[in-house]
Amino acid sequence: MWIDEAQNVICKFNCDRYDEITVMMAHMDVVFNDTEELPMRRDGDILRAPGIGDDTANLVNLMLATRFLVQHKERLHTGLMIVANSCEEGLGNLKGCKEIFNNYGDRIRRFYSFDGYMSQCTSIAVGSHRYRMQVQCPGRHSYLDFGKDNAIQIAAEIIHELYRITPPQQEYTTYNVGRIEGGSTVNSIAQEVTLLYEYRSASEACLQVMKGELNRVVNEFRAKGKKINLEVLGVRPGCGDGDKTELKKWTSENAACIRQYYEGELDLGPYSTDANIPLPRNVLANTIGTVKGAGAHTRAEWVDLKNLPAGLGIVLSLMNRYLD
Repeated sequence: MWIDEAQNVICKFNCDRYDEITVMMAHMDVVFNDTEELPMRRDGDILRAPGIGDDTANLVNLMLATRFLVQHKERLHTGLMIVANSCEEGLGNLKGCKEIFNNYGDRIRRFYSFDGYMSQCTSIAVGSHRYRMQVQCPGRHSYLDFGKDNAIQIAAEIIHELYRITPPQQEYTTYNVGRIEGGSTVNSIAQEVTLLYEYRSASEACLQVMKGELNRVVNEFRAKGKKINLEVLGVRPGCGDGDKTELKKWTSENAACIRQYYEGELDLGPYSTDANIPLPRNVLANTIGTVKGAGAHTRAEWVDLKNLPAGLGIVLSLMNRYLD
């Protein structure tokens, strides 16, 4: 076991013996940037804490299954890599998973990310492009220089144009301005505004259409003499164009393992997860949830402790596919 340059914690089984590798991972980071310990509270069988389900409880199930694997590693008939990975959330931009594929990508044939809730079995990657846009002006006195360029006004006009974009219809495609900040005082013409913008789609082609639309809007304002800086914060690829027949069959087999422990309807819909890295490479990949709870990405997130054994059963059932 060791920690790589991306701060992934890696444990390899038979990876030097077999050419093909199966990866099972769960991410260590949570969506919050707190530097102090996150609060946790137990109410009977309900455990409450920010990030408890996404992805702490899933990581715990993977770690418990790995203890079983240590006891039965001689039965493995493939290389198996267990990863507690970094930087899945937000602007971490899947750095940990990317590092694994940078180092082992030509050998990885199957990939499991344990993330989300027990109903999920995802094989469709929602890609995204994220940007920081900065609008700059000289800035002046609000009364003496009335009518001069104001970065807030220009940013508002840009946002208006961004929201006039009609997204492509081939696949569900979205966009969002999620943060805006700038200006100084009520009696100063704003010198600078910064905004965060993203668009998402499961289709790589749709992502490229949105990229073209964003550049069109920015270039139109630049042509008017406006100073706009555009910085790419993160790129998550969407689905590749390869044959999905084998992936569909493999996903169905994994879904059958889940149904041994979960009686509800499975969610096979698209999500943005660590599986965004292997899926465009046509690697068999699923993101599978092993906990019951709610409130992901909120400080009110909770998990039901009664269902953790079933979640562990899902991981062990999937792992058992690679044991004699």
